Amino acid sequence: MNNFPKIIISGGGTGGHIFPAVAIANALKSISPNCEILFVGAVGRMEMEKVPAAGYKIVGLNISGIQRGSILKNLGLPIKVIVSVRKAMKLISDFKPDAVVGVGGFASGPLLYAACKNIK
Repeated sequence: MNNFPKIIISGGGTGGHIFPAVAIANALKSISPNCEILFVGAVGRMEMEKVPAAGYKIVGLNISGIQRGSILKNLGLPIKVIVSVRKAMKLISDFKPDAVVGVGGFASGPLLYAACKNIK
């Protein structure tokens, strides 16, 4: 049995979200070197490159924000949200984190919503 904390950190899109998230992970690792950290980000965004470069595993959700210039591009957004919430719920169910941290960005919404639904 593993007694080390398991943490999910979610967020990204810009350095303003990614680098604080990595700093949180680094601080957790300095406190508890054996803690297990999983990042959740948005597919195709900067975090999918920067987080692995910092030495952490990341899983992507197919989520995006509202496109201000095109109504047509937004038609699939509700489906993306539903699919992302379902994937986030599965990630939480499989990983069984002790804590979930959201630092902003598209992926934080579905993940934090799923985490709230899994509180026991």
